Amino acid sequence: MKFPVNELLDWYQKNYRMLPWRRDQNPYHVWISEIMLQQTRIEAVIQYYNRFMEQVPTIHDLATISEEKLLKLWEGLGYYNRAHHLKKAAMMIEQNYNGIFPNTYEDIFSLPGIGEYTASAIASICFSLKEVTVDGNVLRVYMRYFGKKDCVDDLKVKKQVRNELMKIIPEKSGDFNQGLMELGETICLPNGTPKCENCPISMECATRKRKIWDSIPVKKDKKQKKIENYTVLLFFYGGKIAVKKRKSTGILKNLYEFPNIEKKNLNELKEYLKEENISYDQIKIGPNYTHIFTHRKWNMNSYVIILKEPISFPFFTIEEIENEFAIPTAFKPCLEWVKKEY
Repeated sequence: MKFPVNELLDWYQKNYRMLPWRRDQNPYHVWISEIMLQQTRIEAVIQYYNRFMEQVPTIHDLATISEEKLLKLWEGLGYYNRAHHLKKAAMMIEQNYNGIFPNTYEDIFSLPGIGEYTASAIASICFSLKEVTVDGNVLRVYMRYFGKKDCVDDLKVKKQVRNELMKIIPEKSGDFNQGLMELGETICLPNGTPKCENCPISMECATRKRKIWDSIPVKKDKKQKKIENYTVLLFFYGGKIAVKKRKSTGILKNLYEFPNIEKKNLNELKEYLKEENISYDQIKIGPNYTHIFTHRKWNMNSYVIILKEPISFPFFTIEEIENEFAIPTAFKPCLEWVKKEY
């Protein structure tokens, strides 16, 4: 059974969504969109993409932007290493390619933060190179069409799918790749029943014939997330709140946060403040919540501490924090709560 390439291309030409980065084949636009779309829904990305392009319209602008402004623009998208890699790659393009985005797969792949998938997407969409993109959507469409139950988390399986698609990729490689991705995003859905009645390749689809959508694609059981427990300290003094910069290594590096310590209850917190010689007028209980990362889970509680005198952290108004600093999503519930209460 052959994969119906022409049917896919015809469907894509008639049904593709007009997204901001599809208005042209500018590699800078496609690159930024592909990085933003990693682990983030298209609907959420559009507003971030448009704002980013207004502030950072060219490779040169990206290469020269300050880290703090870049991280502020990236605020809410998460996975902040992606933003760091974008700037590094832009600087490399400026230095090695005279500010012009490279046009070969090998050169694109060599840029920081660009893996096989992103390099293939840019190469095919912008330069019509015959390179196949293989992400979760493509794997799901391919495995369901042929009724394969190999585990898609296995790198050997992913490589095999890529090799098979490379044999059939047409001259319109960009449309082919985007068609597969679009089909997976809008028709061959990951959760629930796919919209087979609207699928251009459903007639010969093995999974549709056998009605085994729930069992394909096969994935490994998810690893248990590492659990970490923190207490967020919302220090107030003179109408301002303490904020500090995180370390330049590790998770959420160089972002700003509210001071935090190993999780404590109220009595333990009072003892901690006494040991640290921090004098206060009042303690109020703030929000309790959980923040989920890809590989870890943070259980958070928080306290508002009205200080009698300033301590070593810098203090800012809520307006200054919102306008100037990139606050990770893990600390946003505290920020939103403070805005309502104070």
